[in-house]
Amino acid sequence: MNKSILVFIVALIAAMGGYFVEKNHKASSDQTVAQVDLRKNDSGSSNTLQNKQDASSAIYSAYLHHENKIQVQGVGRVKAILKDDREGTRHQKFILDVGNGLTVLVAHNIDLARRLDGLQKGDTVEFYGEYKYNPKGGILHWTHHDPSNQHESGWLKWNGQMYQ
Repeated sequence: MNKSILVFIVALIAAMGGYFVEKNHKASSDQTVAQVDLRKNDSGSSNTLQNKQDASSAIYSAYLHHENKIQVQGVGRVKAILKDDREGTRHQKFILDVGNGLTVLVAHNIDLARRLDGLQKGDTVEFYGEYKYNPKGGILHWTHHDPSNQHESGWLKWNGQMYQ
């Protein structure tokens, strides 16, 4: 078989695979019923999404497009508890599974908000904060109030308690 024909066939198969994966993800996202509010934080421009897309789909979309500074609200299950970051501003860190096969690192500022003492693997945590892309799934931060009122305040909710 001619080498250029073989290269064309491989490229065609790869393109078709990507199309079907994205089409399948879109179909499953359209079946959800939760509402999500996404806002860009950079220039104050609003990018609100309120439809049948759930938070995990919104974060998944931000992940696919390498987006940063996106306000997201949702819920996830604790996959791992990490050691606190004690250098500079202290942060409690844990990994949340937010669905769609995606996990995010939560970096919760414990100099500005209460620590989630007793948090365990498997616990459910609701969140509102800023999403930042990274290749491992992303980081969720600004899950606390902003004492200088320069940034939108966020929060975590766990066991019926708000942490902001």
